[in-house]
Parts: sequence; C-alpha cells; structure tokens
Amino acid sequence: MAQTPQQRRANAKFAKLNEARMGKSEDQLKVRVKEIPKSPISRIWLGVLCFILIGGLFFDPLARLFGF
Repeated sequence: MAQTPQQRRANAKFAKLNEARMGKSEDQLKVRVKEIPKSPISRIWLGVLCFILIGGLFFDPLARLFGF
C-alpha cells in the first residue's frame, strides 16, 4: 500500500529525530527533551470565556445607562 503525503511527512520527522538521537546516551537525551506544559483549556475556549466575561462587564453598564 502506498504512503499518503501525511504518512511520508510523519516518517521523515521520525527518521530525523532518530538520527539526532544516534550515538547519545539516555542521560544526554533526557536533559534535552523537555515537554512544554499544555494548558488544560484550548485557546479558542479561553477566548470565548474572556469574551463572555469582558463583554458582560462592558455591556452591562451600557445597558443600564441607556435602558436596554
């Protein structure tokens, strides 16, 4: 079965990573590999939450002022 372009890119990335690791001890690899902590909430949902909170704080005084 032929590889898809996505599989080909993934295989090339994997091969490049393994080439970089060749000849190095586990201690050297552990020092270099540090994962960036991921946020438990995505940026989209964070933006929606900020819009709701800040929008509410902004539009509530306007509604009270103009009597909507």
